[in-house]
Amino acid sequence: MVFLVVLIASFLLQMVLPWWIIVAISFATCGLIGKTGKIALWSPFFAILLLWTGMALYKSLPNENMLAGRVAEMLGIKIWWMVLVLTAILGAFVSGISGFCGYHFRKAVLVKKSTS
Repeated sequence: MVFLVVLIASFLLQMVLPWWIIVAISFATCGLIGKTGKIALWSPFFAILLLWTGMALYKSLPNENMLAGRVAEMLGIKIWWMVLVLTAILGAFVSGISGFCGYHFRKAVLVKKSTS
């Protein structure tokens, strides 16, 4: 469930908002419906990994990877698909950590309420 919510919300909101909206989406989603820490970490991670890889390929393949190739040269990599892998892993890492933090934020707030 978390995977689908993060995937769909990120796809729709990134059309009109900056890339870092994935942080808010993952934090809120895992804070509200994350069942375990493991789900809160890995579901947003794989959702953004899949989304960003798919979108990067969708945008890059029609223009024969021209921009990805130039960015790869600029970074000293020389292989265009390594830029796509790096981008997807970075976004997935950010999203996974944000979801994990959202889950633990909810746990911390619920523990404080129940002990008071």
